[in-house]
Amino acid sequence: MQATKRIKKPGKQRKLLYNAPAHLRHKRMAALLSPELIASKGAKTLPVRKGDTVRVMRGDHKGFEGKISRVDLKNYRIYIEGLTREKVDGTAVFVSVHPSKVMIRNLNLDDKWRKGIVERKKELPKKEEKVEKVAKKPPAKAAELKEEKVEKVVEKPPKRVAKVKEEKPVEEKIVAQEKPVEKKPKVTKKRVQKKPAAKKKKAEKPTEEEKPAKKEEKPKAAKKTRAKRKTASKTEGGT
Repeated sequence: MQATKRIKKPGKQRKLLYNAPAHLRHKRMAALLSPELIASKGAKTLPVRKGDTVRVMRGDHKGFEGKISRVDLKNYRIYIEGLTREKVDGTAVFVSVHPSKVMIRNLNLDDKWRKGIVERKKELPKKEEKVEKVAKKPPAKAAELKEEKVEKVVEKPPKRVAKVKEEKPVEEKIVAQEKPVEKKPKVTKKRVQKKPAAKKKKAEKPTEEEKPAKKEEKPKAAKKTRAKRKTASKTEGGT
C-alpha cells in the first residue's frame, strides 16, 4: 500500500477520494462497532459488508436499525433494508447513508477472511499484556540493586576521608608560619641608549695661498672656420 501524506487542500483530498483504488475504498467504508462487540471482538472499527445489522446514529433517519442490502464503493454509500422514501409519482426508493453515520450492531461472519481478521484482533491485547508484565519487573530489580550498591559504597569511605582532611590543614598552617615565602624582586631589563653616530667632518676648502698654481695656459690655435677652409682650398687649387 502506498504511503499517504497529510494533505490540507480540499481539492487534493477530493481527488484522492475519486481516484482511490478499490482496496483503499473498502478501508474508507469502515464504521464504529457497538460497545458489546468492542468488548467481545477486541476491535473498534471494521469495514461494513452486506448482511451486517446497523443503526443510524445521525441525520434525519436517526435511530433506524436494519440490515445492509447493498454497499456502493463508487459513491461511498450504503443502503439499508426498509430505509426508503416516496417519489412524487409514488414509487419507493432506497435512501443512501454514509458509513460514518452508522454503528454496527451485529457482524456477518460468513466470509472466512473476515473471521480471520476478527480472530487476529482478539489476540492483540494478550500480546500487549505480556509485554507490559515483562517491562515492569526489570526496573524494580535494577532499582533495588542500585540502592544496595550505593549504601555499601557510601557508608565507609566518608570516615577515612574526614580524618585526612582534618590533619592536612594543620601541617600546612605550621609550615606557612615557620618558612615565610620570600618574594624575589622582579628583574627589569634596562634600555641601552644608542649613542648618535659621529658625523663625518667635511674637508675644509683650501685658501688662495694653499691652492696650487695653475699651469700656464698655452695659446690656443685659432680654429679655422668653414669659410676660411673653402677659400684656402680654392687658392691652393688655383696655384
